[in-house]
Amino acid sequence: MTTIDNPVGASTQAQGFGSSFVIALGKWMTSSDHKKIGRLFIGCSLFTAVSTSIIGAVFGFERMSPASMNIFEGDAAIQLISLYRFDLVLGLLAPLFLGIALAIVPLQLGSRAIAFPRLAQLSFWSWLFGSLMVAIAIIGNGGPGGGQANLVDLYLLGVALAATGILAGSLSVATSVLTARAPGMTLDIVPAFSWGALVGSVASLLTLPVAIGTIIYLYVDNTHAKVAFGGSKAIDDHLGWVFGQPMTIVFIVIALGVLADIAPVTAGVRQPQRPVLLVGLGLITTAVLGAATQSTHMLDWSGNASDIVKSAIPFLIFNGLPLLGIFVVIAISLLSLKFGSPKVSGAFALASLGAFMILVGAAGNFVAHIQQANLAGTAFNEGVTVYFAFGGLLVGLGALAHWAPKLWGRVLDEKALLGLSALGLLGTIASSFPLFIAGFANQPVDVVNGFDYDGPIALWNGLAGIGNILILVTVIGFVALLLAAIRNGAQASDDPWNGHSLEWAIPSPAPLNNFEALAHVNSSEPVLDAKPSGKEVTV
Repeated sequence: MTTIDNPVGASTQAQGFGSSFVIALGKWMTSSDHKKIGRLFIGCSLFTAVSTSIIGAVFGFERMSPASMNIFEGDAAIQLISLYRFDLVLGLLAPLFLGIALAIVPLQLGSRAIAFPRLAQLSFWSWLFGSLMVAIAIIGNGGPGGGQANLVDLYLLGVALAATGILAGSLSVATSVLTARAPGMTLDIVPAFSWGALVGSVASLLTLPVAIGTIIYLYVDNTHAKVAFGGSKAIDDHLGWVFGQPMTIVFIVIALGVLADIAPVTAGVRQPQRPVLLVGLGLITTAVLGAATQSTHMLDWSGNASDIVKSAIPFLIFNGLPLLGIFVVIAISLLSLKFGSPKVSGAFALASLGAFMILVGAAGNFVAHIQQANLAGTAFNEGVTVYFAFGGLLVGLGALAHWAPKLWGRVLDEKALLGLSALGLLGTIASSFPLFIAGFANQPVDVVNGFDYDGPIALWNGLAGIGNILILVTVIGFVALLLAAIRNGAQASDDPWNGHSLEWAIPSPAPLNNFEALAHVNSSEPVLDAKPSGKEVTV
């Protein structure tokens, strides 16, 4: 970097600052550096988390008195509900973990760049402009059920463009893991996070084209007769699965990979039962079956034994295997703590607590597909989605804290992170669990007023609103903590956590081309191998 000392007047200096800002902005907008692309995704997803929690809080408070309170008039409530659902999944969950994967996976693989870097760059802009199109369409009453036909078309195009962006980024990540590994790094010794990024990206590649295909026929129908598929009124009937289960499960695979990577580093040991861990990550992606076929399978035990078995088999495949995979990954990840001397970090606290929230959401999704529970169409399903989204958000914040030295060259304050993890846990539980209870009381899903039932409506929904506020404070607090560390924090060392994989063998922050030379890798913990204090665990 060159420093120019300009002795001219203040106006020239100001002009120089403006020019520097424009140049820096242009470099960010056109950069093919995977770390910058990943940070763009991460930053926008955190902004979406703020706006989403605000909408969720307002919904919670309006539902406290659904018969008399009307904060939103006309179709505004319907449209904001559509925006809320889009933001939870395609605005928060998917871009957050895609951004983390784009930024970190090449570092773990020992690669100098991401595969298809320009495609990765295009993925961000495609997702961003698609998301903006969705927001504009919904503001103009053009979302699902909207009355503005042209803006309904814009909504569908926006969702398709955002999904295409996630699809393109997933292709870059998956191709990198398959083709850009360091010499000697076979697929079976790829670090756990990169393995989770691989299977999660492949799952996205198998499901998002189905969503885009669905959007095409909905667009054609809405543009013309509005008969075959019901026009705007029936968009959610055909596309609703994209903004709920099982798509949320597809995206949280990468989140579980984060915990699998952080836990053994926290314990200071090698990951025990690594093959079982990798199988568990693979099991989670059986949720692809439900997304690709656009179908759900309910367990109905009201018939004879033969009928029960017939419903139980697809039910367990579509809903039981993802739950089993999530449980296996969490259990095996935390098993490493038994063999080491763990020192709980803020990153580990965020990742582990978030993973437990994801597990609760998966268990809720399992229960929601039992016919006799009568939870279809209730707020219970919204609670499941919120558990996945906000649980994933906590894991994502843990990932950012863990890899902050490589992305920004700073270490975040540990005490503050532990406080934020407790606050985020309370926020996730408060915003989700009351909706479980309200679901059993038959509170309808995707409705904010005009309903009633026996029970403390104000209590459950008020708690949900408070939970969203706590999530809002958690995200803002984390961003403030990160900015403070970037501005005033000390330079992080190359390996502040005594890490195991290749990203901890390069300077902090990671240089432009990552590695000066490609290392030859013989295990999934090559950096730990090179340390005389590296501990070996045999289980």
